[in-house]
Amino acid sequence: MLAEADRVSAVSDAPRRVPTPAGRGPFGDIFRFRRDPVRTLFAAWRECGDLARLRLGAVTAYLAVHPDSVQHVLQGNAKNYNKQTRGFTKLKLALGEGLLTSEGSFWRRQRRIIQPVFHKERLEGFATTMVEATARMLDRWTGNKRPFDVAAEMTALTLDIIGRTMFSAQLGDDSRMLIDSVTLGARHINERITSLTGVLEVSERIPTPKNRRFWASMQGGDDLIRRVVEERRRSGEDKGDLLSMLMGTRDEDTGETMSDQQLRDEVVTIFSAGHETTALALTWAFYLLSTHPEVERRLREEIETLGGKAPALADLPRLAFTGRVIKESMRLFPPAWAISRRAEKEDALGGYPLPAQAFVLLCPYITHRHPAFWENPEGFDPDRFLPERMKSQHRFAYLPFGAGARMCIGSGFAMMEAQLVLASVVQHFRLNLVPGHPVDLDPLITLRSRAGMQMTLQPMA
Repeated sequence: MLAEADRVSAVSDAPRRVPTPAGRGPFGDIFRFRRDPVRTLFAAWRECGDLARLRLGAVTAYLAVHPDSVQHVLQGNAKNYNKQTRGFTKLKLALGEGLLTSEGSFWRRQRRIIQPVFHKERLEGFATTMVEATARMLDRWTGNKRPFDVAAEMTALTLDIIGRTMFSAQLGDDSRMLIDSVTLGARHINERITSLTGVLEVSERIPTPKNRRFWASMQGGDDLIRRVVEERRRSGEDKGDLLSMLMGTRDEDTGETMSDQQLRDEVVTIFSAGHETTALALTWAFYLLSTHPEVERRLREEIETLGGKAPALADLPRLAFTGRVIKESMRLFPPAWAISRRAEKEDALGGYPLPAQAFVLLCPYITHRHPAFWENPEGFDPDRFLPERMKSQHRFAYLPFGAGARMCIGSGFAMMEAQLVLASVVQHFRLNLVPGHPVDLDPLITLRSRAGMQMTLQPMA
């Protein structure tokens, strides 16, 4: 029998076990997770704390919520955390080896090549395009007295904007096909990510009805983008848009431009991410403004200082509250609501040992609500983003565009677009949520509203 001192030593030397939610069946939380991923993760955090171990069918996931853990995974020891996860493997089916999904030396090269395209000075010329596209949408809204889906409208608008800034062209009838392609692709990939069968699932290459629909949808969007790229290569015309910038940029070390396949993957990635996240940020902002009239009043007062003229790039510095509304909307409803990584080697996270090949899940939706870092975390308070209030904030407590070296390269483009669109809309209309309309989270790859966002228009005098 161990002496008391030896027994205490043995217990203290034993590795700490990451807390696991109690009372789960043989498949753990997979059924709850498939029905309601956000609520399942939120419940695990409430029960287990800032690091929780969840069983999701064939997958064991480590949910890391504390900003220190987020910083460790995305910055401090980022070299140990790759994207060899189920989610990114599925995303590659649609995006190829674009910036979002590629890794290692290839990713570093692509990031180095593309970074100059997104310098602030090069993006400023797109501000006018954004405002003009919004004005056309507002003209179409005039006289409409029926409820309509603001989520669909924002998607159509941001598709128009990315089409013009990427391709110097309006996609017209092809917009509907691209919307359907993105939506179907997201749902198909989300089902694959949360599948119970894990590695035993039917391959995407087997022509099941679902797989055929998925590939047909992906092929339609892919063909459209390839056609535009090929036409631009044949003409050699520099239109000053994102596509021309991507085609003209060169690797500083080798002088090489991107291959056709690399260009295709980056165009598809930027096109997909470049419209959906901004559309969602705006949709959630209009929802929050409709349910918080005092914030909406303050926003309108700021925009009235424009004197009735359309907002322009030069106006953004004095539309500071508008920017804070966007930031606070993305705190409460971050479009990229979850981030996944795989630990290559053993590590320690949140004071617990983490095994090699562990699947780590970061959840900005929860981290953005951590009461140790956010006062009244469920409240809608744009002023929490005042510079003086953010000075003491943990840098990794807020990550709507990710964080670390892989922070979204298009964050400046997205913020400029969101501010200009929001200011333009609020200048002309008040958007009111239809009474009784259900607002339920639909967390696919991005965070949507399951039933859209039905609202009515109230013209401003």
